[in-house]
Amino acid sequence: MKKIAIGAIAALMLTTAAQAADKKIGATVSSLEFTFIAVMAKGMTDHTGKLPGVKLQLEDAKNDVANQLSQVQNFIASGVDAIVVNAVDTSATQAMTDAAAKAKIPLVYVNRQPINIDTLPDGQAFVASNEVDSGTLQTKEVCRILKEKGKGKGANIVVLVGELSNQAAVQRTKDIHDVIATPDCSFMKVVEEQTGGWKRDAGQDIVTNWISKGVKFDAIIANNDDMALGAVNALKKNGISTKDIPVSGIDATQEALKAMQDGDLAVTVFQDAVGQGAGSIDTALNILAGKKVEKKVYIPFQLVTPANLKDYLAKN
Repeated sequence: MKKIAIGAIAALMLTTAAQAADKKIGATVSSLEFTFIAVMAKGMTDHTGKLPGVKLQLEDAKNDVANQLSQVQNFIASGVDAIVVNAVDTSATQAMTDAAAKAKIPLVYVNRQPINIDTLPDGQAFVASNEVDSGTLQTKEVCRILKEKGKGKGANIVVLVGELSNQAAVQRTKDIHDVIATPDCSFMKVVEEQTGGWKRDAGQDIVTNWISKGVKFDAIIANNDDMALGAVNALKKNGISTKDIPVSGIDATQEALKAMQDGDLAVTVFQDAVGQGAGSIDTALNILAGKKVEKKVYIPFQLVTPANLKDYLAKN
């Protein structure tokens, strides 16, 4: 009996130790409707699945700010060890920061930069790619293509903008204007600029409307690939060759890379969705382990063109 009791105690101790080692992370993403966000979320789940003792509870905020805050509050109430947030509205992140800080639960923002990035408390961080590079790489390449096409003396550009509540959309659009303001690309002129909310259907409808109104343009620059693919559809349905009007996006989603392979998309910029998803989990675990973590953890953007397309076909 004594041996059995000792064995039982030992087993209980081992079980308790294993439970103590287990970590539960609650993650809320803006909307799984967006291709990039869905890939990033899969990066989280796949990576967590490879980590012994780490459990992930993933929630879709369905692009609702109040819903996302409620999800964060529920994570806290359920006693998660860390929280990962891909913000619906980057201007509305302070409440989530405050709630997590009050509960002393590490919080990692991913992909979309919170408005309070410069005042994040200890135990909070941001994992993404530097959006100053995204639109800059994209627009410089469009500038180069237009010069190559002999349009270096004057070219009209139309711009499809993401959600204006999102820091990435604001920064990527600013990047476009900043590049156009440089001497090398000052021949480019933005003649139309409209918000498409990151969505393909909206991108298609907006470009179709511009065409029907008789807007003359030489290139389309979209804040993301889904809107760029919508623009491609609009051009094709109106009998306009994508060889004549270069279309550019950002994210290098598999659909965008396929469109580039087919000759329909001229430019995209690889944003490592899987790397950001996995990186947010690792950063949360590093904070939990008491390791030093930078407030901003950047994963570089990379320009993708037909010349280097093969290097990216299997990445996202």
